[in-house]
Amino acid sequence: MTALLPDLSAFGWAFAALSVALAAALQRITGQGFGMVAAPLLALIVPKLLPTLLLILGAFVGWRAMRADRSAITLAELPPGFAGRALGAVLAAWLAAALIGSEGIGLVIAGIVYLAIALSLIGIRIAISPLSLFGAGLAAGLMGTLTAIGAPPMALLYQHEERTRSAAMQNSFFMFGMIVSLAALAWQGLVRAEHAMAALALSPATLFGLWVATPLSRLLRKTPARPIALGLAGTSATILLIRSLAAG
Repeated sequence: MTALLPDLSAFGWAFAALSVALAAALQRITGQGFGMVAAPLLALIVPKLLPTLLLILGAFVGWRAMRADRSAITLAELPPGFAGRALGAVLAAWLAAALIGSEGIGLVIAGIVYLAIALSLIGIRIAISPLSLFGAGLAAGLMGTLTAIGAPPMALLYQHEERTRSAAMQNSFFMFGMIVSLAALAWQGLVRAEHAMAALALSPATLFGLWVATPLSRLLRKTPARPIALGLAGTSATILLIRSLAAG
């Protein structure tokens, strides 16, 4: 069984555990940040396991985070977003076979992180409607299936909503998106035992991140978490980009 685990040093495992714990905490608090933070960090050490590893962990993170704020979910807004996400995942799965496991995955992840940061900083207000939900879901499906970074399109829609409602809705779309993207990759034969074993090994760190989110949220009550997430994501994406270009 251990032969299926990635060959990492003690420092590598500690780095991976810290990455997913921090990303899980940010996802629980803000409804976004899991893929945007964890993907570029893990791409530095286990690029061949992405995005599948993060989709497995992300499905669990989204489920736990959604349950915490389920009373704030508006059920009527879910179907169009779900439909768009499913279509985007299917379309992305056709591209994934050529990309996943290649040297180009680092460049794609870095590019998606920069796009995600730009979307987060735009600050425009888009009315929440069936059409905008479907469009955001479609974009999220494409981005999330290829890189596990699918939250920004929905975050753009819900960024001006009340914090609890925003996090609850984003976590609902996030959980569904992780499951659908994982199913789409499984359809292409891109989900293997090594992904499940790595996810199992990192699950304690994920649980710790979700647990620490509550006290961390109180600590950051007067300090917006988004700038922290964006700064970390941007820094790690830049390091990943430089490394990928050097390797090429």
